[in-house]
Amino acid sequence: MAGGRGGREGAGRSQGGEAHARGGRRRRNGVRLGLGIVLALLVLVTAGVGWAYLRLDGNIETFNADGVSGTRPPASANGSNVLVIGTDARIGGNSDLGGGDKSDIGRSDTAFLLHVYADHKHAVAVSIPRDTLVDIPSCKLPDGTWTKPQTNTMFNGAYSVGESAKGNPACTQNTVEKLTGLRVDHTVVVDFKGFAKMTQAVGGVQVCLPQDVYQRDLNPNRATRGDQIFAKGPQTVSGQKALDYVRIRHGIGDGSDIGRIQRQQAFVASLVKKVKSDGLTPTKLFPLADAATQSLTVDPGLGSADKLISFAMSMRDIDLHNTKFVTLPWRYQGARVAIVHPDAEALWAALKADRTLDGQDASGHHDEQAGAASPSPTAPLASRGISVAVYNGTTDTALPARAADALKQQGFTVTSVASAIVRTQTKTVIEYGPGQQAQAQQVAQVFPGAEVTSAAAAGINVILGSSYADPLRPTASSPAPTALPTGVAGTARSADDDVCSNLSYG
Repeated sequence: MAGGRGGREGAGRSQGGEAHARGGRRRRNGVRLGLGIVLALLVLVTAGVGWAYLRLDGNIETFNADGVSGTRPPASANGSNVLVIGTDARIGGNSDLGGGDKSDIGRSDTAFLLHVYADHKHAVAVSIPRDTLVDIPSCKLPDGTWTKPQTNTMFNGAYSVGESAKGNPACTQNTVEKLTGLRVDHTVVVDFKGFAKMTQAVGGVQVCLPQDVYQRDLNPNRATRGDQIFAKGPQTVSGQKALDYVRIRHGIGDGSDIGRIQRQQAFVASLVKKVKSDGLTPTKLFPLADAATQSLTVDPGLGSADKLISFAMSMRDIDLHNTKFVTLPWRYQGARVAIVHPDAEALWAALKADRTLDGQDASGHHDEQAGAASPSPTAPLASRGISVAVYNGTTDTALPARAADALKQQGFTVTSVASAIVRTQTKTVIEYGPGQQAQAQQVAQVFPGAEVTSAAAAGINVILGSSYADPLRPTASSPAPTALPTGVAGTARSADDDVCSNLSYG
């Protein structure tokens, strides 16, 4: 009985239990399936990121840092300096793009020192002409020995020390540190192949030509003019066409490397503009990073994907207008290029102090000291709504644009730019109308040493004097200003400039 009763009860429980269990299993299976899908997605995403980083890491090549000089400028807390070298080495597929002998030694075709200011809102790239006469310090050869220092030698000769196919980036870094007195935090070498792939990865870069360009302009050894390569005016280029654009030297302007540098600066500015306009998203950045790292050679400090990407992302907040391009102050010395002193020293001193080309403090230290209420260099609160008219009291025609640019960078509104009646002004004068003294004092911060005076008419006027035109020669009544000579600051290109402007020298 007991056994039968227990059997029936057990059967009843079994039927109900099975139904309950089936429902429970469905719920548990559903939960497990959902968790499984989520985990699978996480694994795929993680694997994708890991794969991407592994791929980028596998692309990157580093050069031996043993060749870096043991006597270097001290490290600085004011910004960072990155040496970028463009090389025409004829190895690894580059000969198909750049021509030349595959057994030739590596040569530096272009170079610039990129200074990223400590506030991460400003940057300036200083191009160093390859024919510049410099002193090359002792450099390490492939056999481990060190060379004797060289004097009055062309700058691009540093990269060829040792005559190896891959060149000598450490020697170029040593040379730049000796030349500038600045510590180079990182060095990056980009070859032809990597450059071409980068332009393709972003879908092309907008450029401009001041005239029609033919095959002989690219290769002056041709007997005939050849076919047209580029038409005059703006156009989008990538791959081989982009390389042809930045390599053109003859047939435009005076056919010099200086003119080519100006077009290269315009190209890099346009590339920066294109990358920022596309958005700094992984979808957009990975193809660019993949293309770039395939032909990059970097110092060990940038020798991994996370280091490279971290450095690139640290510059994401730099405004296009605050991304500047200048050329090392120069003059012709026969067929070579000589450095202009003391303009060059003024430039290096400004970068060392984290001062922008127009003399603004971009170290970020003043923000830290003043706290959250302190205005930033690019958006000062006190200058909002203040209108200023600029008058040129000198014969320097480049002066008003520089002054207007300095005011705009500090948030002022420039209502007009014109010539003053008197063009022999020595000191810069700031005139203000009734009730505008406090605003005039704000404007005076842009013009150190300026005289602030009242006027009957309303409005604020800046009458520029020669003390602003030649900041290295201050008047006795004004403190030494910090802006660079107009020969440096006045020739700067911003990344947001018209792509067709200032494309050649001579």
